[in-house]
Amino acid sequence: MTEPASPSLARRASAVLALAALATAIVVVVVVLVRSPLQLMAALLLLAVAVVAGWAALVRRGWQRAVLAVVSVAALVGVAFLPDLRTFVVLAVVLGLTVLSGIAGRAALGHDLAPHVEAIPVGPAEHGVLLMNPRSGGGKVARFDLENEARRRGVTPILLRPGDDLRELAERAAEHADVIGMAGGDGSQALVADVARRHDIAFVCVPAGTRNHFALDLGLDRERVALALDAFGEAVERRVDLAVLGDRVFVNNASLGVYATVVQSPKYRDAKVATVAEQLPELLGPGADRFDLHFSEPGGVEPPAADVVLVSNGVYQLDRLSGFGTRERLDGGSLGIVTVTVDRARDLPTLITAELTGQLGRFPGYKTWQAAEFVVRSGRPLVEVGVDGEALRLEPPLRFRSLPGALRVRVPKDAPGAAPAAFAPRGLRQSVSALFRVLAGRPAY
Repeated sequence: MTEPASPSLARRASAVLALAALATAIVVVVVVLVRSPLQLMAALLLLAVAVVAGWAALVRRGWQRAVLAVVSVAALVGVAFLPDLRTFVVLAVVLGLTVLSGIAGRAALGHDLAPHVEAIPVGPAEHGVLLMNPRSGGGKVARFDLENEARRRGVTPILLRPGDDLRELAERAAEHADVIGMAGGDGSQALVADVARRHDIAFVCVPAGTRNHFALDLGLDRERVALALDAFGEAVERRVDLAVLGDRVFVNNASLGVYATVVQSPKYRDAKVATVAEQLPELLGPGADRFDLHFSEPGGVEPPAADVVLVSNGVYQLDRLSGFGTRERLDGGSLGIVTVTVDRARDLPTLITAELTGQLGRFPGYKTWQAAEFVVRSGRPLVEVGVDGEALRLEPPLRFRSLPGALRVRVPKDAPGAAPAAFAPRGLRQSVSALFRVLAGRPAY
């Protein structure tokens, strides 16, 4: 969260160990397989996958960590199946060195790959208030005993009851609070964050919703919900961006076209990829109506009507229509814009393949850019829009704006303070380069 200091001697030693172990594993593989070029290429590729996936797994949480760990182990198993490496001693040496390199590399890099964000230490809240939606996330407020956890920290809990107006409750709380928090889903987070912005008071995000994308990108642990309440005590405060559609603030994204239609399916929440792949032929087939979504690209170019428009508060790493990844930072000062246009006669199979394989960026009709403002026009009287997971129908034109640094956010002092994607190595080249920087006594990024 603060400017990284020079790496300690222990971290520099870990960098030496990581590089030496990886280099030795490669040398052993080359010596053993030098007469088998195909096996040699396969072994080097599998070792690279194992190391990078292993490093990335160590900085992720939840299902992402599990998937990356499986990929790393699968790559190591692949090495074990190469005929010329089946000698027990050779195989044990190669696998042992690879695992050692991954563990030492993670210790050496720390969280240095995360972009630097300006943050300041702050003292405990004097009049902290926590709004809570007991229905969010299948009842996480009760499951994690957040009402009593808040009281133990000297924070006033306010439980949202049927018929209550969340904005009205937040406005009342903001009249006397110096820190206001929300325990609920991303839609509720956005509403209370907007109130905090208008009153210029600090905001605390408590991940008590279903997906909690905003909490993830703030660097909070979504599995240990109550720990987010530590932000009401001694914490660190930073400024992050918000985005606005008309006069409605959102913290994550707004979707139009195919995606906005698909997310309203009752099957979407439990099977995102399958639901998208199932509905794409119906929504984008030759006989389907076109989505009437028009806009200007950078330079004033007017492309054909798009089938998908995604506008996000900050830039996402987007691999599929069926789900967002994470944002490396929340203070970039711009909207992230993704559009997808499909040629109904020929592109649908390619789009479905890109969706199923997580390669959306390679689809020919995919475009992405950043902008401070963005306008979507349509000839229809109402346009379906999904805003932070909530389905809406709004009159066009739809005007989006970024609000740079609009929100003061507090996070616990011991929280990572960045999304997992921000400090996960992006391939072997960046990882090795970062290790050499640590070895030289400089921050990894």
